[in-house]
Amino acid sequence: MLAKIPRVKNGNVLVGFDTSDDAGVFRLTPECALVQTVDFLTPIVDDPYTYGAIAAANALSDVYAMGGVPITALSILAYPGTGDLDDLERILAGGADKIHEAGCVILGGHSVNDEEIKFGYSVTGTVHPDRVLTNAGARPGDVLLFTKRIGTGVIATALKRGIAEAGHVEASIASMLTLNRASCEAMLGVEVHACTDASGFGLLGHAREMAAASHVTLEIDASLVRFLPGALEYARAGAIPGGLKNNREFAGPSVRFDRVLPPGVEDLLFDPQTSGGLLISLPEKGAATLESQEIYRIGQVREYQEKAIFIV
Repeated sequence: MLAKIPRVKNGNVLVGFDTSDDAGVFRLTPECALVQTVDFLTPIVDDPYTYGAIAAANALSDVYAMGGVPITALSILAYPGTGDLDDLERILAGGADKIHEAGCVILGGHSVNDEEIKFGYSVTGTVHPDRVLTNAGARPGDVLLFTKRIGTGVIATALKRGIAEAGHVEASIASMLTLNRASCEAMLGVEVHACTDASGFGLLGHAREMAAASHVTLEIDASLVRFLPGALEYARAGAIPGGLKNNREFAGPSVRFDRVLPPGVEDLLFDPQTSGGLLISLPEKGAATLESQEIYRIGQVREYQEKAIFIV
């Protein structure tokens, strides 16, 4: 669809929509560029405050994936005119607190009357033009690191079906509320070739975009990918969100499975994430420096061979 939109060439556009990157980047001066993104979502949890905070963390993640620092935000809200105003206040409060946690300020926003609730932010950040991270720089020989566990989509579906345990929901919420700020700051201390955040297209969907933009193959060891507590159990129980099926249709043809995976694992690799982790491609030396309890290795980058992704 975007291919049909007329493009205006501008030498200051450092990152546009050509490679399906997380945000756009526009150079203002030789020392400063703007990182711009927008993201909003329907309620993923029952508590209004938590929903607002998750929506904010999710929107901020795109700036961190580009190696940027969020500075300002504009809220985007769709809410029914007859809706509960106390709930609305809590949504806005949750979002504001998370935005402020990031050291970012809210300048305003826009709302519309809509029966389906939607909330999020347009976020602007800054980055040095020579230090922009994109999904297009992965190089053969790189190590792949990831910064969160996956499974938020499956757990949210299990919650809607009434089969999710409270502890599993709490762990998923804690993950979604965690900013990628610390991971971004950590990776900026080493040489990084490419980065993207795993969100709605799932780990494999966003890995496919990195592989395509970088003209490489990403080899992912499924046994190294970490899942949120309960996620595997719910996937095996059939708590499969519609977005997961769409992700499999989108990315599946680009994936080669070199072994039979345990039940539920393949589903989770396609699971749509909300406020997911960062997928980082970098040299071995930097990977060894970054690896920790929160940042872990899931694979490597190879010369392009047949498919964008190999699952081993």
